[in-house]
Amino acid sequence: MSEEQIKVIEKTVAKERGKLFNFIRRRVSFQEDAEDILQDVFLQLVNMYDSIGSIDKVASWMYRVARNKIIDSQRKKKAELFSDKNYSGEGEESLYLQDILPDLSNSTEDVLVRDLIWDTIQEALNELPEEQRMVFVWHEFEEKSFKEIALELRVSENTLFSRKRYALLHLRNRLKNLHEEL
Repeated sequence: MSEEQIKVIEKTVAKERGKLFNFIRRRVSFQEDAEDILQDVFLQLVNMYDSIGSIDKVASWMYRVARNKIIDSQRKKKAELFSDKNYSGEGEESLYLQDILPDLSNSTEDVLVRDLIWDTIQEALNELPEEQRMVFVWHEFEEKSFKEIALELRVSENTLFSRKRYALLHLRNRLKNLHEEL
């Protein structure tokens, strides 16, 4: 591996470390597991760098590897914890807003598209029933856990998950319509 490739990998790792760790941490029970998975992703990046292709593909490749490693980790543990189960249904992988938003750069066009997306999200949130909107906002934007919200609202986590799922499906439909318009 050339020195230039090493520098590119180091720059990519430095740029993506925080976001990728948060992505992993939200999907595993323990911080130590998230750190292990993150290290595995970076190790695989170093080992597979030559076959990945362009720099543009590296970030999406790392998230795909992280998802696979999370799934592998969960299979090994075979834990039946609520936070480890895939309750999203209909072949969906997750219930996080970041997973349905496009990865945009900071070009003028992308900033306009991002603003349009956020306007659409705000409109869609305003269309939701109060219970769904509240759970979605608390979980996505205030980063409250389902457990915290359940305690505060005195409802089950399954009820909250269902409300969040309906909210996310509504947002996906609105964003799909926006995508078709663009």
